[in-house]
Amino acid sequence: MAGAIASRMSFSSLKRKQPSLQLCLLFLLLQVKWKGKDLFDLVCRTLGLRETWFFGLQYTIKDTVAWLKMDKKVLDHDVPTEEPVTFHFLAKFYPENAEEELVQEITQHLFFLQVKKQILDEKIYCPPEASVLLASYAVQAKYGDYDPNVHKRGFLAQEELLPKRVINLYQMTPEMWEERITAWYAEHRGRARDEAEMEYLKIAQDLEMYGVNYFAIRNKKGTELLLGVDALGLHIYDPDNRLTPKISFPWNEIRNISYSDKEFTIKPLDKKIDVFKFNSSKLRVNKLILQLCIGNHDLFMRRRKADSLEVQQMKAQAREEKARKQMERQRLAREKQMREEAERTRDELERRLMQLKEEATMANEALMRSEETADLLAEKAQITEEEAKLLAQKAAEAEQEMQRIKATAIRTEEEKRLMEQKVLEAEMLALKMAEESERRAKEADQLKQDLQEARESERRAKQKAICVVIRFPTTALPTDLPSFNLISESLSFDFKDTDMKRLSMEIEKEKVEYMEKSKHLQEQLNELKTEIEALKLKERETALDILHNENTSRGNSKHNTIKKPQAQGRRPICI
Repeated sequence: MAGAIASRMSFSSLKRKQPSLQLCLLFLLLQVKWKGKDLFDLVCRTLGLRETWFFGLQYTIKDTVAWLKMDKKVLDHDVPTEEPVTFHFLAKFYPENAEEELVQEITQHLFFLQVKKQILDEKIYCPPEASVLLASYAVQAKYGDYDPNVHKRGFLAQEELLPKRVINLYQMTPEMWEERITAWYAEHRGRARDEAEMEYLKIAQDLEMYGVNYFAIRNKKGTELLLGVDALGLHIYDPDNRLTPKISFPWNEIRNISYSDKEFTIKPLDKKIDVFKFNSSKLRVNKLILQLCIGNHDLFMRRRKADSLEVQQMKAQAREEKARKQMERQRLAREKQMREEAERTRDELERRLMQLKEEATMANEALMRSEETADLLAEKAQITEEEAKLLAQKAAEAEQEMQRIKATAIRTEEEKRLMEQKVLEAEMLALKMAEESERRAKEADQLKQDLQEARESERRAKQKAICVVIRFPTTALPTDLPSFNLISESLSFDFKDTDMKRLSMEIEKEKVEYMEKSKHLQEQLNELKTEIEALKLKERETALDILHNENTSRGNSKHNTIKKPQAQGRRPICI
């Protein structure tokens, strides 16, 4: 502490073994007048964080958690003497409704990281089915939209997404858990990182231990109890049951809280309710309880007042940023759709090109077969024509023989009769030869006609093949297809009243859709719970598991103990 303090602000990340958001600031306190606020403001400016009222710088002294005081000098704090001194930049106060109160995206992201780490470290109890759902939103926030070609089986093998208590409670392999997480992850398509992280917080904020700081206390009878301090009020628990408070004091039902020495006194607004007194064993713990009571009550009152000018400005900027991102996402979605359509067109053209190539190949094969057939027919026609000529020659020879026989007919009757008989036979033979010659001639004519048709078919096949070859260039990929550039360009937006009205209507529509999805979500959670119930190992159930199941069967929830008739007037707490 001799003039230099090394300050390390660390955050949980999606991979707890390898923190990805870790800010190391090494600075020189040249002036010993630096206060905690100076260091805190330096960190907030470095992060670009404006919603500073939720956060603080935490350190540990003698196994007790403490927070850096804004109005006290850094060197005057009872911090550890070793160097460097480690401060953890963490959320000190939690919102009642994360969606309504957390404006900046960096604020949402820091809360998401911290709450996720607390659930994985089992500092916040989360039932198994809700753990799977939260894990699916964490995967969406890290990996973006699910793509089966990219996110193949085993891509979550190195991720720590479920509490060890949940993994040990069921006879399920890592592949079985991944399958169930991926099934829900695939349904989150289209959600940006900030939207997925906000959905995570909206589910986590309904868990019983979310945002509660627990302290060991004793009542005036000496009974050991737990005090829980959160955004809704003060809660008294049994030491072995951190889920269901025995009694709760909402901030608007507390008249005042007084503190003297080690004793706290809670005076309810309703005078019929007894005053509750308790004390803790350490002075440091008492101071921490007092800080958390003051801070949570101040934020409770602040939520019920009109937003300050700074908050209004941040919300306006957040709305404009949301509108800009929505328009950017719509533009990217349109470009993606156009690119997909272009790719489909390209695939269709390639498919058509392949089809035409196949048709051309078939046409060439048909042409070759036609040429072979034409050659065979031409050869057969030539043979038939030669046979017809030979028959005609034989018929002529027969006719000559008949004439010679007639000229040399024998004089005798017998010879004459024999001659006549031979003449008759020769005439019959000549007639048959003539008929055969005529038939052969007709067959030759028919073959010539078939040859002519085959050549005509060959000519048409050649023309068709030429047409196919000519059509290829017209079906090739067009050179003037649009080129789509998905790189985001800097855009300027002019938000008009009509745009903001349209955006408001879309936000209202999203709220209605969210209410409808909530019912579907609960049905999915119940379905998953029923599905994995058969694989549960009852002997490994923890006390919190048993308590949660009992609360569920009785219909108890986080807010049941504080939903009471409330007084109309509000009076500030006097501490």
